[in-house]
Amino acid sequence: MRAEAALGLSAVVYKVMKMEATVPKAGGRKPAKEWSVPVNGMTCASCVSRVEKAISKVPGVERAAVNLATERAQVMTDASVTPDALVEAVKRAGYEVLHSSTTLDVGGMTCASCVSRVEKALRRIPGVTDAVVNLATETATVRAIGVGEDALVAAVAKAGYDASLRTDETKQSPLPGLDTDMLALIFCALLTLPLTVPMVSQWFGLHMMLPPSVQLVLATIVQFAFGGRFYKSAYKAVLARAGNMDLLVALGTSAAYGLSVYELVAHPGQMGHLYFEASAVVITLIRFGKWLEVRAKHKTTEAIRALNALRPETARVRANGEEKTIPLSRVRTGDNVVVRPGERIPVDGVILEGQSDIDESLITGESLPVSKGAGDPVVTGSILAHGYLVVRTTAVGADTMLSRIIRLVESAQVEKAPIQRLVDKVSAVFVPAILGMALLTFFGWFAVGGSAEMAMLNAVAVLVIACPCSLGLATPTAIMAGTGVAAQHGILIKDAEALELAHRMNVVAFDKTGTLTEGKPSLVTFAPAHVSREEALRLAASIQQASEHPLARAVVATAQSEDVPLSSVADVTALPGRGIEATVDGWQLVIGSDRWLNATAVQPPSELQRAAEEAHASGLTVSWLVQTQPESRVLGLMAFGDAIKGTARRAIEALSEMGVRTVLLTGDSVGSAQRVAKELGINEVHAELLPEDKVNAVAALRQSGAVVGMVGDGINDAPALAAADVGIAMATGTDVAMHAAGVTLMRGDPSLVADAIDISRKTYQKIRQNLFWAFVYNVLGVPLAAFGVLSPIVAGAAMAFSSVSVVSNALLLRTWKPRASRSAPATVVMGAAKEKTRGPLATPH
Repeated sequence: MRAEAALGLSAVVYKVMKMEATVPKAGGRKPAKEWSVPVNGMTCASCVSRVEKAISKVPGVERAAVNLATERAQVMTDASVTPDALVEAVKRAGYEVLHSSTTLDVGGMTCASCVSRVEKALRRIPGVTDAVVNLATETATVRAIGVGEDALVAAVAKAGYDASLRTDETKQSPLPGLDTDMLALIFCALLTLPLTVPMVSQWFGLHMMLPPSVQLVLATIVQFAFGGRFYKSAYKAVLARAGNMDLLVALGTSAAYGLSVYELVAHPGQMGHLYFEASAVVITLIRFGKWLEVRAKHKTTEAIRALNALRPETARVRANGEEKTIPLSRVRTGDNVVVRPGERIPVDGVILEGQSDIDESLITGESLPVSKGAGDPVVTGSILAHGYLVVRTTAVGADTMLSRIIRLVESAQVEKAPIQRLVDKVSAVFVPAILGMALLTFFGWFAVGGSAEMAMLNAVAVLVIACPCSLGLATPTAIMAGTGVAAQHGILIKDAEALELAHRMNVVAFDKTGTLTEGKPSLVTFAPAHVSREEALRLAASIQQASEHPLARAVVATAQSEDVPLSSVADVTALPGRGIEATVDGWQLVIGSDRWLNATAVQPPSELQRAAEEAHASGLTVSWLVQTQPESRVLGLMAFGDAIKGTARRAIEALSEMGVRTVLLTGDSVGSAQRVAKELGINEVHAELLPEDKVNAVAALRQSGAVVGMVGDGINDAPALAAADVGIAMATGTDVAMHAAGVTLMRGDPSLVADAIDISRKTYQKIRQNLFWAFVYNVLGVPLAAFGVLSPIVAGAAMAFSSVSVVSNALLLRTWKPRASRSAPATVVMGAAKEKTRGPLATPH
């Protein structure tokens, strides 16, 4: 087997391990490192030699030994060699190095500065190629070569934070410690209240001030017992030579508390100016704000938790005539699972017995139940309305569609949108800048004749009001809310970049068959020549019997309905975009398109030529049955018709209302394409396209300055989906198309395209709103505090609620409803639902 073929077939994921050893070198050379790099695709000794030579050419590599049995390269290098250099060397040799992907739960982060510090700590590890930290989910996703999990956890710990490997259990952990935080907040507020009531009472001419010693006791408990978390985090930040929000809070409240203690000691027995209430109130308000923030962030992950909750823990398996309830982890592919009314289906599978209406709303977003019977596919998490089903298992655990949906949504929620880069740049210098501003405020007030107390309080206000929390939460919370609500309505957005690009999309190109049409064409006309109709149909159906193409299925279905026996075939060869070639009973035959026939010297009989012209005029798709050996002649004409989806017109109208231009790209005939385009209102049509022609058409649209979305469902659409700015795949189609796309529509409903653009625009709008207010808050708040307009207490309240307002604004996305679905006629939706919701769960073809 060739190395290239082995590379294509290999799907083994290796756990990458790297061993680093600091070995002293003679002559002051850099310390050596030993790497254990998995190489994918090697098949023989010559492969080993190629990889060794390629790696040895990398500057700094001292020795490279490749083991074919373990499929690993042991490489000794000096410290100057990067993992990227080794990866590129292996790629140049024609092989592949697989990255590992690790997700960590990170505790202790409070703001955008924390995010930046954790990312930098992870990226400094040799072997880490990318690290993305999400403040809203408190996770770090790391792609690396040769880095163990322990090294990642240690790097985060060194940066001053807690980290642990994320597991399925921690994913579903809803709100750890929230009740404890609430209890602590209540006690903190109760201790702070006696300090604030006397201050407020002075506004009404009442004097209820507590003795200084009582104020000291209450403030000390609040400062160090309930504010201890800020000191702990600030200490870790200082050790890591960095700054964060907690450092600002600790410095600010300590200054107010320290100033009060100084006044108390310097003027014993006097009721001087004490600011114990300022430090206590700031700590209480900030803790309250963080508690609200955690509760709000929790709501942004409700979509994931709702999907996780769909997984039953047990399944009722029938074996040897008996039914036995077992843990879901023990169910295997091929097992027969029994499902009763009201239960959730625990596996992906195919119905063997029974019939029922099934609620798939949380999987496909379709609110209406779907009627299913024997032979129909079902999916994990859907609910049986009535009846009794026996389901043969086709997928369990991580292989089910539900698990794939969850992984897609999670990956989108942990990714950073490109707009976040601006926030990262700002947060990197934010805390040092605020510390400098606080010092300027103190010395500025002192220089213009202000008292030391006034200068200190204004500097404290600057430290307290400057919170980068809202900056860190602005983007991820909006993305989480947007992708979550989209998933609930059957729109899966793979990554944040697709979400951000989709809002600028102004051209959408559609494939025709299976996207705008039902994808279930019927054989409208079958005209034979030189042989009988039965003979021609037998030959055509025999060639097509192994194909999953919709036109092929239509031919086979016609032959079966007429009880035409099929023959075995040999030498089957696909002609991409043109047809299929095979040998039947010694006859060499081709079923080809108009394009293929026109490229040959074969001329159809005049009667078939007239039939083809009539079929083209009617918008039908024409294929030809042609004998190539021992003589070349046309044996038959096949004309296919495909019904347009009931929601297709509404989809095009919705896009037009949104200012999005639509284009039709199809491999079908010009007549068929123009018929569909005319009926739907699509002005630009490109027909008879090969897969590479679709790519070129998409590229031409992009070169004209358009932001292009491509919608398709087949293998032949995958290149165009990848070439577009945003690929949108129908889940009714193939896995290949879905992998190539940035957005997957869980129902074969083209009106979801407009919904996908709409939620993208709404989400991006929320991101911009959040970033605007986060920046404006600091741009206005810090100067006001510096000029003495805001007291530390007001500054603390404003800071505490800034991040809450950002998260709350993002949560408004949860009220989003699909615009196209709102206007859908009930009869159309019902007709479409039955067909469209069955498709996504079918075996990919």
